[in-house]
Amino acid sequence: MSVTHTLEADVLRRQDPELAEILLGELDRQSTTLQLVAAENFSSPAVLAALGSPLANKYAEGYPGARYHGGCEIVDVAERLAVERAKALFGAAHANVQSHSGSSAVLAAYAALLRPGDTVLALGLPYGGHLTHGSPANFSGRWFDFVGYGVDAETGLIDYDQVRTLARGHRPKAIVCGSIAYPRHIDYARFREVADEVGAYLIADAAHPMGLVAGGAAPNPVPYADIVCATTHKVLRGPRGGMVLCGSELAERVDRAVFPFTQGGAQMHTIAAKAVAFGEAATPAFGAYAHQVVANARVLAAGLAAEGLVVTTGGTDTHLITADPAPLGVDGRTARGRLIAAGMVLDCCALPHGDARGLRLGTAAVTTQGMGQQEMARIAAWFGGVLRGEAETPSVREEVRELVGGFPPYPG
Repeated sequence: MSVTHTLEADVLRRQDPELAEILLGELDRQSTTLQLVAAENFSSPAVLAALGSPLANKYAEGYPGARYHGGCEIVDVAERLAVERAKALFGAAHANVQSHSGSSAVLAAYAALLRPGDTVLALGLPYGGHLTHGSPANFSGRWFDFVGYGVDAETGLIDYDQVRTLARGHRPKAIVCGSIAYPRHIDYARFREVADEVGAYLIADAAHPMGLVAGGAAPNPVPYADIVCATTHKVLRGPRGGMVLCGSELAERVDRAVFPFTQGGAQMHTIAAKAVAFGEAATPAFGAYAHQVVANARVLAAGLAAEGLVVTTGGTDTHLITADPAPLGVDGRTARGRLIAAGMVLDCCALPHGDARGLRLGTAAVTTQGMGQQEMARIAAWFGGVLRGEAETPSVREEVRELVGGFPPYPG
């Protein structure tokens, strides 16, 4: 950690030792276990510095040059910088960087284009669709009429013929493409063709792959979608938050959908941190990182398959892997518990065409730490040993601690 963060930690220890111990405990957890949650990453010290900056004190409802509060001259500069960097990074005509999360970004997209009761076509939740893609527990499922498309039963790949058939039959107002558990690239051009055929808007929920897009390791949805929603954490390595990209013709509708329709004051410290992340993502070093994330994921996926897990779609194009541990005699939830006990932190997810739950993991965080393909092969071997019961959990946990100790997320 930087000298600044060390001093801040010392201040917190003196003022609130109870909370300081909690924060230090979390840092220790992150520094001694493998962070394989597909939606997580390690933000840079520069991003963290912006998050802890005096910009956190500023109330700034509205947009640069049109705020509802005084004293916004400096934060206006910060937001304009974040906007311009996002536009340049992704080739978008317009960027709104105020969304508090990926879900907030999707809500804004719906608010800009839809009215309650409109029909929306999206990937079904059992196949990797997000809560905002029609879950009855979410605003999306309550306000709109969602129709779910699926994946091919044999390949696990999106069934684009079914997408077209459903679009022709239901004539949706919008089509959503994107997933939280689909490890392959999405064919945005094919979705655009279907949307144009039925007169629908195309919304790309690119929360997971957007960091890979920034690094040139995944196709860019911006040229094809009417609106692109994304998070700024995950592979992008920024602060927790969201953004919305669109063409100039929808810019005003998107901005009004974010503020004042779905959100209040912008979080200026987070927006500044987003600007830092966009700047970092525009460097050659980040491009190399993004490609290494994918290379690591492919090696890890192949290793898991060799250990006997069934890797959905037969592999991955991205940072994300989903796998079924059932051939090793264990269900997804039990497998996750055993792996976490051994120091490998990951998630469960629904598996296509069945009620069973599998494992969802990603390589973004471990790649940020500097791990490569050799470490991925070792991790896969630990998976197999733990899940088959051939390796003692305390022994693997110690080996994991030793490995992570050689790749600290925040050296020093």
